Amino acid sequence: MANAEIGVIGGSGFYSFLEDVSEIQVETPYGPPSDSLYLGELAGRTVAFLPRHGRSHTVPPHKINYRANLWALRSVGVRQVLGPCAVGGLRPEYGPGTLLVPDQLVDRTKSRAQTYFDGEPLPDGSVPNVVHTTFADPYCPVGREVALAAARGREWEPVDGGTMVVIEGPRFSTRAESRWHAAAGWSVVGMTGHPEAVLAREMGLCYTSMALVTDLDAGAETGEGVSHTEVLKVFGENVGRLREVLFDAVAALPPTESRACLCTHAHDGWDLGIELP
Repeated sequence: MANAEIGVIGGSGFYSFLEDVSEIQVETPYGPPSDSLYLGELAGRTVAFLPRHGRSHTVPPHKINYRANLWALRSVGVRQVLGPCAVGGLRPEYGPGTLLVPDQLVDRTKSRAQTYFDGEPLPDGSVPNVVHTTFADPYCPVGREVALAAARGREWEPVDGGTMVVIEGPRFSTRAESRWHAAAGWSVVGMTGHPEAVLAREMGLCYTSMALVTDLDAGAETGEGVSHTEVLKVFGENVGRLREVLFDAVAALPPTESRACLCTHAHDGWDLGIELP
């Protein structure tokens, strides 16, 4: 099996900028991931890119096989993950084009498998124990600082911290839901940040979200509300800058062997009952 240091989930097509790209298919106990892994080199680092929704954006957010995605990345050696995503802004100052690096997460999804430790047997006969994973701080503190530093000085001052609320999708929020989210003090709303972040923690991976605001959510604006066409337009206008930030962050992440953050201690004191890849 090929090896990679760093994983990037999302950004279909980002892998076209890697050197000597190889496409590999990975089998997991949870079925296939969203797509093949694309492995290559960037800034002297080996990187595995995984299109979150598949290369043709055919997998809706509530049907993404999140468990297979994170398992596949770890199985090729990944220990640090960057997760760029498109979100709606819940505050007027977080308009389209804002880059926010969240430090908190609220889960409002309904139907997603969100743990590896559910006591269900794996194909090899092993059975995961029930493990209660520490998740008070859902994102890697080191990865967050790296992402923020990579974004600064590009005529694009990132927002340091904020809460991402994750909804089931694929529909956008009603105005009432959006106003409720904003009234709770949350910053942005997305559809894929959970269970991606918690599964990364269960895998012992450092996970950092980089949230690009593509619209003001329905309750934060007047007019007809957000549309998919609007989201794609704003994302397209900013994808070049996001790519530059992402690539600089990849280059600046610490070596795998030097990790000492909370992400590496998620399982301290627990018997997992299974061997992670």
